[in-house]
Amino acid sequence: MASVSFVLAFGPSSPKAQQSEGRSTANSVQVSTVVQGLENPWSLAFLPDDEGVLITERPGRLRIWTAQKGLSRAIQGTPAVFAKGQGGLLDVAIAPDFAKTRRVYLSYAEGSPRNPSEGPAGTAVGFGRLTDDGQRLEDFQVIFRQRPKLSNGVHFGSRLVFDDKGHLFIALGENNQRPTAQDLDKLQGKVVRLRPDGSIPEDNPFIGHDGALPEIWSYGHRNQQGAALNPWTKVLWTHEHGPRGGDEINIPGAGKNYGWPIATHGINYSGLPIPEAKGETAPGTEPPHYVWKKSPGISGMAFYNADKFPPWRGSLFVGALVDRAVIRLSLDHDKIIGEERLLEDIGARIRDVRVGPDGYLWVLTDERDGRLLKVGLKP
Repeated sequence: MASVSFVLAFGPSSPKAQQSEGRSTANSVQVSTVVQGLENPWSLAFLPDDEGVLITERPGRLRIWTAQKGLSRAIQGTPAVFAKGQGGLLDVAIAPDFAKTRRVYLSYAEGSPRNPSEGPAGTAVGFGRLTDDGQRLEDFQVIFRQRPKLSNGVHFGSRLVFDDKGHLFIALGENNQRPTAQDLDKLQGKVVRLRPDGSIPEDNPFIGHDGALPEIWSYGHRNQQGAALNPWTKVLWTHEHGPRGGDEINIPGAGKNYGWPIATHGINYSGLPIPEAKGETAPGTEPPHYVWKKSPGISGMAFYNADKFPPWRGSLFVGALVDRAVIRLSLDHDKIIGEERLLEDIGARIRDVRVGPDGYLWVLTDERDGRLLKVGLKP
């Protein structure tokens, strides 16, 4: 594997740096399989100094891949997970000060205190110290628990993103309990903002509001499975699954309501309207930044700001589980001005997509025999 540096060198923030080229690249894509035999892999993160790539598998394993040693055995010291339905070990992120602390953050579905494999369940987040040999997470600490726990195996979310000030954003699902996304005394269907140790920043929008949990950054979300920091604006973007239709991208603002379930572009899986919905818009809610009327089943999100493949510079990449593709969205500043589908020919559910320090796309397929793919463009 090419040498991995922890911090990517971001380009200038001029309009040209933020505008992706409009021409199609689908016929120029090259794909190589880096790892196979992964069991429903969910997320990946790049370690610094050529230490490799961390990969989560939903049944509960965290592993490292390196070009020199291949795929490791399961790293010891990870938390017990609720591995049912959509639950299990989910996102992975490394601390901004990883070089000093070696902290690895995990999000996962967690069951009851007495028996983590039994529900009802919710999303939890914690961190441990990765040993120098990469074989163990030491002193794992839980810093966040979704409360109350309401999931019977669906809609956990979740993605982890650190901003440039060191705040940790957690993008959550609503456990398929629709009204809770509007309830500020519950953590379903929210974006949460914490410090790296789990404490709550004093400038969170609901600090001091009666009946509102102070962790909350934004609300009215459904099932968020993509989140990334825009490298030019340093602002968080997320995306979420709609029901039958209405997958959407949002730019969550402090204290704002993104509508679910009172505003949605989708309908119920039965074909009937969402009972709580007042339409595609509702007073006091924010419209989606971008919406798909027919759901691709989106998961994973990565901005492309590398120099390796100029036609992709300024793009936003999103995985698609239902449409079995990687979606490239062309950007003009924050505006999405075009869309094309990549990797449709491999026919795989795409769970996560990241931009590596080498400038390639790194993609996980969500299968019992899942793969880590390295994607680039032909010269």
